Amino acid sequence: MDPLNESLFDAQALESPAALASSLAPPAAPGHFDELRGLATPASVPRLGVPSQPAPLHDASSPPPATPAEAPADERAPLAPHWAGFFEQLGTEGFSDLPRRAVSLERQIRDNGVTYNVYADTDSPQRPWSLDLFPLIVPPESWAVIEAGTLQRVRLLDRVLADVYGPQKLLAEGLLPPALVHGNPGYLRAMHGVCPPGDTWLRIAALDLARGPDGNWWVVSQRTQAPSGLGYLLENRLAIARQFPQAFEALHVQRLAATYNAMMEGLQHMCPAGQPPHIVLLTPGPYNETYFEHAYIARYLGITLVEGNDLTVRDQRLYLKTLQGLRPVHGLIKRLDDQFLDPLELRADSTLGVPGLLQAVRAGNVLVANTPGSAFLESPALLGFLPALARRLLGEKLLLPALPTWWCGERAAMEAVLPQLAGCTIKPTYAGEDGHAGFDTMLGSRLSRRELDEWAGRIVREGEEYTVQNYLPVAQMPTWSQDLGAGHIAPRAVLLRVFAVCVGPQSWRVLPGGLARLAAADAQIASMQRGGSSADVWVQTNGEVDRTTLLQAHSTPASLARHRAPVTSRAAENMFWLGRYTERAENAVRLARLTLDLLSGEDPSSPSLLTWLHDMARRNALVPRDVPRLPRSRRVFERALIAELGDIDEGGSVGYSLRCVRQAAAAVRERLSPDHWNQIVRAEAEFLRRSAEQAGERGEGGYASAAALRMLESASTALSAMTGAQTDRMTRDDAWRLLSIGRHIERLAFLSSSLAAGFELGSVHDVSGFEAMVALFDSTITFHARYQQRRDVATLVDLLVLDGDNPRSLAWVTQTLRGRIARLAGSAPGKLTALSHELPDPATWTLEHLCEPGPRADYVALAQLLETCETAAYHVSDAIGIRYFTLTLESLRSVGA
Repeated sequence: MDPLNESLFDAQALESPAALASSLAPPAAPGHFDELRGLATPASVPRLGVPSQPAPLHDASSPPPATPAEAPADERAPLAPHWAGFFEQLGTEGFSDLPRRAVSLERQIRDNGVTYNVYADTDSPQRPWSLDLFPLIVPPESWAVIEAGTLQRVRLLDRVLADVYGPQKLLAEGLLPPALVHGNPGYLRAMHGVCPPGDTWLRIAALDLARGPDGNWWVVSQRTQAPSGLGYLLENRLAIARQFPQAFEALHVQRLAATYNAMMEGLQHMCPAGQPPHIVLLTPGPYNETYFEHAYIARYLGITLVEGNDLTVRDQRLYLKTLQGLRPVHGLIKRLDDQFLDPLELRADSTLGVPGLLQAVRAGNVLVANTPGSAFLESPALLGFLPALARRLLGEKLLLPALPTWWCGERAAMEAVLPQLAGCTIKPTYAGEDGHAGFDTMLGSRLSRRELDEWAGRIVREGEEYTVQNYLPVAQMPTWSQDLGAGHIAPRAVLLRVFAVCVGPQSWRVLPGGLARLAAADAQIASMQRGGSSADVWVQTNGEVDRTTLLQAHSTPASLARHRAPVTSRAAENMFWLGRYTERAENAVRLARLTLDLLSGEDPSSPSLLTWLHDMARRNALVPRDVPRLPRSRRVFERALIAELGDIDEGGSVGYSLRCVRQAAAAVRERLSPDHWNQIVRAEAEFLRRSAEQAGERGEGGYASAAALRMLESASTALSAMTGAQTDRMTRDDAWRLLSIGRHIERLAFLSSSLAAGFELGSVHDVSGFEAMVALFDSTITFHARYQQRRDVATLVDLLVLDGDNPRSLAWVTQTLRGRIARLAGSAPGKLTALSHELPDPATWTLEHLCEPGPRADYVALAQLLETCETAAYHVSDAIGIRYFTLTLESLRSVGA
């Protein structure tokens, strides 16, 4: 047993887990609220010119905050009741079991493929989601304040949007500066005059809250455009509840499913015509940093995950492009910033949106959550104007105050706040918007006097670009850290994001939970992109726990159909190319291994075989086109082949094909198992790493084809695992059929061209060339078992052309393709479509006809068949693209007629 664990185990025998936690857990930093003990720690002595705490943080519209108790400076106070209850439920092993639970949690996150990408870099590995072992526990009385204040603020923000895009009385009365609305890129003039379904603008809104030293919750920011976190908090809940099942039940933690269910029912009720309405979730794509949660929440809610090019607008109505044609879309949950939604009316360079979407919204034919145009509410400058707006629109005082905020576009506010910069934070008024000042939030306490003067100068020159907010020493919660030994409790700054979801016209519910974001060690700003982490949020209830679930007790055809999302054209196309590139990579690896084996062997190869290898290597981009002919310069050719293996920039060698496999798989990540996806990522990374090492050795004068062969062998093993996952572990739906069709189209073209080249160049008439052809198609064992030592044209044609049981024969591939193309089109078993008939029928092939020699000892019928098969493969590929991926009217008339 670890010494620390042993000491913890011994200590638990003497005192309760709660008392042990109190003695082991250090208090929060001076001046911060300690969530673990429910009180504030004494403030430190202020440094000259840098206040340790801001001025009193209460809004004139809200009651004065309560003054919390402070922890004694010389001893650690007992735990708050809810935290004491949590630690008392750790079980018999108590603290000594926490390291095991932390390892289990990390493994669960990794196995579930939960990721968060810091940057949208297509070449960087995905970063595992960071989740702390301990949850943030919110007692009922504290949650009641949060819930009431959140609902009030969402009602207010919704009415602000209705006025700004309607009569604009707030602007006329001077309650809202026009510059903060019309000058904000988030304000969409194209939406003025629009009345969304149910006269409700906000369907999903989020507030970022912080607990101050006074023990009260304060609003730090608001998210109204496309707030993230609804998927991650679900994964957090499942993961943490599994680690502490006894504590989860004992503390009466409120469940989440009922609110998600109410949200979906509300969206369905308010959607335009369509029974049942079809709702989709719009994502920027797999390289977005929060793509995991887009796919996760879409699966959880039973809706279709789509990208912009999956959708099209026809006659002011939104449609989803599916394999079966265009399907109407009545509701859209967007995870895309407004500016990218419609390239016709917003950003013309956007490839993420849907041309004509705003016109469909204005026509009232689609509900969008949130309605486009809400982004300007996210400006921190708006927080300072909301108390007056609440009195004007709601006739109420704000229950949940925001941090005192000054927009420096108003001269009086700017002059009032400049002397206080050292105790405040400086934020951009229009964060992330082109044409405006962009910078990270700055803490005045971290700036020198010279830097403060420089920031003051910027604010004076361009005041409207800057918003100043009072600094709040945010609360710190206990976290489990394993950076020292087996683990210890450490306090970390925490921000709480809570969500309000629309459940009907002008009606919202607050999700009884949220996403807690933890700052990195010794940091004061909680940001996932700055090394922060997350924590689950347990909201306690005094009443009965709502055990509603989205899993229906008695499944019905309608409920089961709800979870069968249609296959979009984009997903279908990527599955098709995933199949093609997987097969292409296998062919390239097999051809490269065969070539290196023959070139490095002791037995001399025939000129016809070398010519065939050269021709195949050039045709499949294994070597540059200007490489010297193989018979004349074997070593130069071999070096060129090895050098090209890891080329990912151009050509089609092994590294390039593996890169394409990974990119196609990333676009359909939600359809692949974690094992399948991880195998794809590892195969590419390992091959490129070993290829780079080979390049370094060549640069140092080294040369080893044996190392290249080992690298290719490893890639072959990885590709075999991918093939197994694709053939044995995927549901046989239309997406899988397209993957299989893609593989077999690639195989048909490669097999046909390889055989045609072998007969044209005469390599198959030589013993070594004959064996090479059989080996290329992984049929050596079958050939020798069936035909012994016969090496004539008849045996080769019988095995690689006519054998209906050999998956590497023309007959098997063609027959399989014909059947799967027909099944994709919805034909009954045994019924073929017009596109199936574009491929030759193996039933008409005979050995006598194909092996009949021509006048010049060639095989005319066989050559014609091989050419027909290769041409048909590419023709069918183009026809499938037109019919299922682009959905043009011409294709709908021509394919399957």
